[in-house]
Amino acid sequence: MAWGKKKGGRKEPLFGLPAALADLRLTAADRVPGGEDKPKKSTKPSAKRKSEDAGDEPSRERKAPAGRSGAKRRSKSGGGFSLGRLVYWGAVLGLWGVIAVIGVVIYVGAHLPPIQSLEIPKRPPTIQIVGIDGSMLAQRGEMAGANVSLQDLPPYLPKAFIAIEDRRFYSHFGIDPIGILRALVTNVLHRGVSQGGSTLTQQLAKNLFLTQERTMARKLQEAELAIWLERKHSKNEILELYLNRVYFGSGAYGVEAAAQKYFGKSAKNVTVAEAAMLAGLVKSPSRLAPNRNPEGAEARAQIVLAAMADAKFITDAQAQASIGHPSYNVKPAGAGTVNYVADWIGEVLDDLVGQIDESIKVETTIDPKLQSVAEAAIIDELAAKSVKFNVSQGALVAMTPDGAVRAMVGGRNYSDSQYNRAVTAKRQPGSSFKPFVYLTALEQGLTPDTVRQDAPIEVKGWKPENYTHEYFGAVTLTQGLAMSLNTVAIRLGLEVGPKNVVRTAHRLGISSKLEPNASIALGTSEVSVVELVGAYAPFANGGFAVAPHVVTRIRTLSGKLLYMRQAEERNPVIDPRYVGMMNTMMRETLISGTAKKAEIPGWPAAGKTGTSQDYRDAWFIGYTANLVTGVWLGNDDNSPTKKATGGGLPVEVWSRFMRTAHEGVPVAALPNSQATWGLSNLAQAASQVSPPTATTAPGPAPASSGGYRPPPTRANVRPEAAAGLDGWLMDRLFGGNR
Repeated sequence: MAWGKKKGGRKEPLFGLPAALADLRLTAADRVPGGEDKPKKSTKPSAKRKSEDAGDEPSRERKAPAGRSGAKRRSKSGGGFSLGRLVYWGAVLGLWGVIAVIGVVIYVGAHLPPIQSLEIPKRPPTIQIVGIDGSMLAQRGEMAGANVSLQDLPPYLPKAFIAIEDRRFYSHFGIDPIGILRALVTNVLHRGVSQGGSTLTQQLAKNLFLTQERTMARKLQEAELAIWLERKHSKNEILELYLNRVYFGSGAYGVEAAAQKYFGKSAKNVTVAEAAMLAGLVKSPSRLAPNRNPEGAEARAQIVLAAMADAKFITDAQAQASIGHPSYNVKPAGAGTVNYVADWIGEVLDDLVGQIDESIKVETTIDPKLQSVAEAAIIDELAAKSVKFNVSQGALVAMTPDGAVRAMVGGRNYSDSQYNRAVTAKRQPGSSFKPFVYLTALEQGLTPDTVRQDAPIEVKGWKPENYTHEYFGAVTLTQGLAMSLNTVAIRLGLEVGPKNVVRTAHRLGISSKLEPNASIALGTSEVSVVELVGAYAPFANGGFAVAPHVVTRIRTLSGKLLYMRQAEERNPVIDPRYVGMMNTMMRETLISGTAKKAEIPGWPAAGKTGTSQDYRDAWFIGYTANLVTGVWLGNDDNSPTKKATGGGLPVEVWSRFMRTAHEGVPVAALPNSQATWGLSNLAQAASQVSPPTATTAPGPAPASSGGYRPPPTRANVRPEAAAGLDGWLMDRLFGGNR
């Protein structure tokens, strides 16, 4: 590599270039002057030179005070620049904030229905359910009273709401910024949400148009709608709408419904203390409803009274008088088992009138007095003996012989369980199914005095037994049914054919699927209480099929008739001769059989007990010419009871209910039973024989039992009589052995 020489003594590298091209390289004259390139006149530069090299001007070096003054000026200039930047960026951020708010408002408004098309929605329809006497039983939907105008209300009622909910109601435009700020400060100080800032108008907007979700989007929609309401309606119109739509707990919407619910009076007649209580409910209607929390409701009412006095709406003396002597008296809440009836009505309502868009009144067959008696009978019996017998639930259905349901209890406590055990639940009826077996046998030519053997039986390896494991040998059909002898029922079922037994049960009103096997005679196919009671009704009405029903008429609240139950054509399903025979046989169950405790003094009654396998279900279905009533007791999980039988708890419940239900009712005989019963008694003296002797056979508990066996008391065991009613009557009157 060749090196070139430069004037001034600096050597430049040639990097192998020819000497001829060396002049193309940069020279000192071509360079930008720099400190190291300038010629050095002395080895110690002067102070002036140092100052220049440092970038200071000579004048500043000579005038130091002036230099300090300039520094101060620069400092002031920089401070001014920062303040300006602060103002600038503040304005920018404020502008963007306004744009963001406008954007959010537009976004929220876009998700609302068009404001110009909004209308105050109609009240949702309500369903009023009344009893046979016209009294209110239950209500479905919102409990909405009639709209009341503001001028009809006592002035202190709306003022109570203004005092506690929105003190500046008449001065804001739908939103109360002062109230929002106050609530914000209060919540910050209390480190939680202890106060709200919503106006009455906002609350109305939420109730009319929005859901109850707690989101920022909903609050913004609420604010927009509140402003719209204020522009479209006057303050008094908004206040009136609010008072007629706000929720007061226990299903009551509006001050009129709430006043009727809690005080039994119109909102037009409430006192100051009652007005304060109503206004206090708005904060937390479910928690403060006085039928659930009377102490909390009264404490909240005292706060409202203090607020009213503070706002000068009432005097301090009025407030103190109301606090010291509260004048409201909350009506006690009932046990509510009639709600099982209301639920049942709700299930059939669509079939009767279709979808409804206005409030209606449903007139029913329910007798409120009998409903109360049925409810008390179930609840009291379970309260006293549920632990002893391990029985947790019960159901009762009572209907007239033509199928009109007078009382229904679907469980011991509706608030704990809304499952209707009278209509929805299906359980094994046990021996209470046997009447359909015996009726089939009568229709095939047997008689109440026909003799069959009560003895061990085996059907394809199945060995059913009687409840007591005892056998009585030759017994009449009347004795077999009264004592609920399982082997006799099995023999009869096989003799007449299980399919024929199923046809008989369906003909009388059982709608559930029944299995036509040998065990059908012991009630192993499941049925509901209401259908089993309905299937017994033909025995009480002379042999006519019935359809259990509860609704008689449906009207709008304005009186327009939507539905009326038409009288059904009487369809005979049992020959009157066999009705008389069955009533004679089943009456013996109450006289000497498994249901002796069920006898009603002065009234001819009949029925049948039933106990399913392992004592899981206990039944009694009994009837008079006036009423057919069925009782079921057991457990929802189908667990066994502690030997609860049909002749025990169900009979006790039935007797308590039926004795009360028949007070003051003229006595009537069972259909077609007087003649046959009289003939039977007349002929009994001529055909006395010794009662059957029981033999005991050890073994496990039967697959189905019919209760305990009392000793036979009627000495009427004899050889099988001739088939048919004529032969039976001839034998009873004249003896004979055919």
